[in-house]
Amino acid sequence: MTAIALTIAGSDSGGGAGIQADLKTFSALGVFGTSAITAITVQNTQGVRDVEDISPHIVAGQIDALYEDMEIGAAKIGMVSRIDTIMAIASALRRHKVRPVLDPVMVATSGDRLLQSDAIDALRSELLPQAIIVTPNLPEAALLSGMPVAKDEAQMIAQAEILLRAGAGAVLVKGGHGTGPESTDLLLDGNSLIRLSRPRIDTPNTHGTGCTLSAAIAAGLARGLPLADAVAQARDYLHGALQAGATLAIGKGSGPVHHFHRWWR
Repeated sequence: MTAIALTIAGSDSGGGAGIQADLKTFSALGVFGTSAITAITVQNTQGVRDVEDISPHIVAGQIDALYEDMEIGAAKIGMVSRIDTIMAIASALRRHKVRPVLDPVMVATSGDRLLQSDAIDALRSELLPQAIIVTPNLPEAALLSGMPVAKDEAQMIAQAEILLRAGAGAVLVKGGHGTGPESTDLLLDGNSLIRLSRPRIDTPNTHGTGCTLSAAIAAGLARGLPLADAVAQARDYLHGALQAGATLAIGKGSGPVHHFHRWWR
């Protein structure tokens, strides 16, 4: 069977993050990509200028149409900015018995806020318990756990454990916002802790890294990989995309990673 994955996220007119990054990632990893668009953003490499949300009815309708027609092997959730959108997605996921990869997109690379403040509790209560894995960076893990931004691995573990108790199947706390020569992610599932480290890449082109990683995890799951293996191959793919992306010259701000680095330079 053809492996199929679904991204539920916002559109990035700059092409480096959101739906566009997810579909590129699915294709790069040999998976057919489908999408349910939650919002249209007006943005480029320098920042987000405006956001227009898609109606919750249409968001849920996209999800229903896809699951009624296709054998979707995995799904990921990215930008969901409003409470009513979160509720509509959560209900659709329950209807189709889906446990998604949840990327809690709260702030863009440019620093622009993408999740309304009153929607954080809804994301925590409605989507987190349904997620097979949640993939917060350090600021997102702090917001979701109600703690200060983690300064060391012990604090990262403590925040991950809070999210596990909230119902997440597994938590990948990403260390990309940290410091030091290595970027270390921690994967916890309630039974084990896996420490994943890579040399930190010095590049301004980091737009869409979170979207790309979570989409790559979903691609691995759609292809039948166990969760830990899907995370490992996703991190390998993102590392290569970051390395190759450092040579790209796209836009005047924070450019994208190179999703097709294995095919063209």
